Amino acid sequence: MTDRRRQLPSVDRLLRDAEVETLLRTVPRAAVVTAAREAIAAARTRRAGPEDWAAEIRERLSERRRPSLHPVLNATGVVLHTNLGRAPLAEAAIRAITAVAAGYSNLELDLGTGRRGSRSEHCRALLARAAGAEDALVVNNAAGALVLALNAVAAGREVLISRGELIEIGGSFRIPDIMARSGARLREVGTTNRTHLDDYQRALHPDVAAILTVHRSNFEQRGFVASPEPAALAALAARAGVPYLHDVGSGLLADLSLWGLTSEPRVLDAVAAGAGLVLFSGDKLLGGPQAGCLVGTNALVARCRGNPLARALRADKLTLAALEATLAVYEDPATAVREIPVLRMLTLTQDELAAAAARLAGHCPSALRAELQPGQSAVGGGSFPGAVLPTTLVALDAGTLGPDGLSLRLRLGDPAVVARVGGRRLLLDPRTLPEAAGLAVGRALEQALQA
Repeated sequence: MTDRRRQLPSVDRLLRDAEVETLLRTVPRAAVVTAAREAIAAARTRRAGPEDWAAEIRERLSERRRPSLHPVLNATGVVLHTNLGRAPLAEAAIRAITAVAAGYSNLELDLGTGRRGSRSEHCRALLARAAGAEDALVVNNAAGALVLALNAVAAGREVLISRGELIEIGGSFRIPDIMARSGARLREVGTTNRTHLDDYQRALHPDVAAILTVHRSNFEQRGFVASPEPAALAALAARAGVPYLHDVGSGLLADLSLWGLTSEPRVLDAVAAGAGLVLFSGDKLLGGPQAGCLVGTNALVARCRGNPLARALRADKLTLAALEATLAVYEDPATAVREIPVLRMLTLTQDELAAAAARLAGHCPSALRAELQPGQSAVGGGSFPGAVLPTTLVALDAGTLGPDGLSLRLRLGDPAVVARVGGRRLLLDPRTLPEAAGLAVGRALEQALQA
């Protein structure tokens, strides 16, 4: 039997094809040659060439130019979806990024004196004011903020932490491992479920440099549990002459108690309780870009700012522009709830969600037999892990494709739509979709059915 691979064309032969020659007029030759080689290699694996070599080369060129990072429509109902980039930015933040990205900026220039300035000044006053703190510093993420703070105040010495707070966060990163990289030595106190103020008191000795509280943001402890109040730990640390650090995790600045969301510590409360440094994320409940925020006393923030790690962990100009614009929205709490997407999604009423679901269902192809059903959304991002967010779901009958097959086609479509599957149906949650996304979702569903 003749091996069909012997009949495959050479690269030179493909380049002489009329349609490929047309491509060479607008596409760099090296890119076309690479695509041709890839097409031949793939055909050799399949033991047969494509029906249209020029079309195959065009598709490979298109794939190479397609960015790996692109927007998706989140129909999962998970507001802070880590895999989908966590918090969408407010319009003010998007405008700020665009303005700064389009040209040069005064990132490290004092325009008044014409001399070198500091990038840490750009969010400093707004962040400190929003947190009710004396001073503030921004780095590139929350884990970096914790490493910086511990290295600045406790390198080579011990830090007291409850055993119940030695948690693992996303991506298999564990608090003990992060602490070890800071140069501080972890000293566990108490037990997994119960830690008392006396446990910290008994563990104090001259080599202890700080007391640390880490909020258990991605799970809840219930039943026979106990933890000292932050104010009590702050008072103990003050009597011992060591700093009290509180990692509150999600960076909640707004008061969401009116909507039944009360289990997450607020940054303002942690500062008011007496923590010398409060650490949190910028891209979770705060609703800004990925960033690590440190707020607290002038002395402790200054130690962090002057630490060599601060340069390695510094935030870039786009992060600072987006965070500053987001913090400015918080100057008016009502405006923040209305204009910061995360807060707006978390505070939607059941009537608003039901109406949004009805509009969304109206855009879905009739073949999918869209129906409305009650369901639940999730906050996500390790925030409010026990919160119940009632919603109205659009349930679709995927037919012979099945919900998993339809879900796959939606993810691979343009625009990509990420949904969830439940009860043998594909589920769309309007909570996490932009108000104007219904038409785009409908078109994506039509394309998925035709693929």
